[in-house]
Amino acid sequence: MENELLTALIGFALVSSITPGPNNMMLLASGANFGLRRTLPHMLGISIGHSFMVVVVGTGLIQVFNAYPLVHQVLVWLSVVYLLYLAWKIANSAPKLGTAQSVGHPFTFIQAAGFQWVNPKAWFMAITAVTAYTADQSFRSVLFVACVFALTNFPAITFWAALGQQMQRFLTNPARLRVFNIAMALLLVATLWPILQHS
Repeated sequence: MENELLTALIGFALVSSITPGPNNMMLLASGANFGLRRTLPHMLGISIGHSFMVVVVGTGLIQVFNAYPLVHQVLVWLSVVYLLYLAWKIANSAPKLGTAQSVGHPFTFIQAAGFQWVNPKAWFMAITAVTAYTADQSFRSVLFVACVFALTNFPAITFWAALGQQMQRFLTNPARLRVFNIAMALLLVATLWPILQHS
C-alpha cells in the first residue's frame, strides 16, 4: 500500500473510531458505571470484533450486499431496533440503593464482538474501508486494512472508556448517575440519525 493511501486509511480509521457512535457512547456509560478495568473486555471485543467484521465483509459479504441491496437495508433496520433496546437498558440501569454502582454487568468480550454485527456505524466503517482502501480486495489487502483498524481503533475507544471512568467522581450520587445513564441512552439513540440518513 502506498504511503499516501496508508495515511488516508489511518486517518479514516482514527476519525471514524473516535467520533461519537454507538460503541463509544456505550463505552462512556460502561466506564462511568463499571470502571476502566471491568470495561476492558468490552473494549477488546469492539476492536477485535470490528477487525474480524472488516475481514468477513472484504472477503465476500460485500458482494452479497452489492447483489442484494435489500439484505443490507434489513440489517440496518434490525440494528436500529436492537440499539433502541440497548438504549432502554442503559436508561433503566438504576444504581443500587445508597451507592453509585449500577445494577448489571459490563459487556463481555463476546457480547461486544457480536454487537458489531448490529451496529450500523460499524457496518459503514467496514464497508467504506473495504471499498475505498482495498483496490483488489485480495485477502492480504483486506487483512492489512483490518489490522490497521485494530491498531488505530483500540487507543481511540480507550479514550471514551477512560473518560467515563473519570466521570465517576461526579456520579457518586445515585440520582446523578441515573440522569447520566438516561443522557447516555438518548445520545445512543441520537447516533442513529446520521447513519439512517445515509442508509
